[in-house]
Amino acid sequence: MKLLVDSGSTKADWIALDDNGNKLFTTQSLGLNPEVLDKKEVIERLEDRFDIYHNRKDVTHLFFYGAGCGTDRMKNSLAETFREFFPHAEVSVKEDTYAAAYATNPTNEKAIISILGTGSNCSYFDGEELHQKIQSLGYIAMDDCSGNRFGRDLIRAYYFGKMPKHLASLFEKEYDLDPDVIKNHLYKQANPNAYLATFAKFLIQHKDDEFIQKLVFEAMQVFVDNYITQFEDCREVPVHFVGSIAFYLKDELKQVLDKNGLRLGNVLRRPIDGLIEYHKIN
Repeated sequence: MKLLVDSGSTKADWIALDDNGNKLFTTQSLGLNPEVLDKKEVIERLEDRFDIYHNRKDVTHLFFYGAGCGTDRMKNSLAETFREFFPHAEVSVKEDTYAAAYATNPTNEKAIISILGTGSNCSYFDGEELHQKIQSLGYIAMDDCSGNRFGRDLIRAYYFGKMPKHLASLFEKEYDLDPDVIKNHLYKQANPNAYLATFAKFLIQHKDDEFIQKLVFEAMQVFVDNYITQFEDCREVPVHFVGSIAFYLKDELKQVLDKNGLRLGNVLRRPIDGLIEYHKIN
């Protein structure tokens, strides 16, 4: 049994395939980001899903693509946990950008691969390997144009009185904005980045509002400046995207890329379905 896993910080999609590439089951767990979870928390999230726990001894290959797996230390730590939980499996752990590359670029052409979901990332795919010029420092220092960054921006705009009154009124009805509640989620609960990203739903729902449009376009331009244009041939290859922010703000994304002379490629909300085809072949 092969297990394919595409994990962000918020959630992880799981698909099990038999030796002929037929789908055995699909499930979803909470995200397994090793930058924000310790071994105990990872195990608890695995044990919480019946299909995963019940079949753990039958898994022969685990292909895990996840947020927070950009360094060898994080990859090795998570792989060790998986080998303990899936005792008979060969384990492969790669950063989530590889899932995006395989799913959006099945012909393995040169391309720029970007992730705009709970977090954000950008790499250059040469047809075989991914290359990054900037090492991510995580959601506090980086993650430009991500769900968690938009959540942070919305909360700040509300508390500093910069959010227009008509939006602030809707914002109050949609979320519990008590400062103690917010601080508890940010500083005492697991996955503060995923919590911040829950506010991005509001941004997408009101993306036609002038205030929100300004916030979105400015953030996308920052992402272009800091991430995409670092690659010399960025205007010669397509720029593919994966993630809910890219998917639901695709029109805005195309406008910004067009303005910068960049070519928008494929945009997927999640790469898991594309990974099935990739692993059937490989």
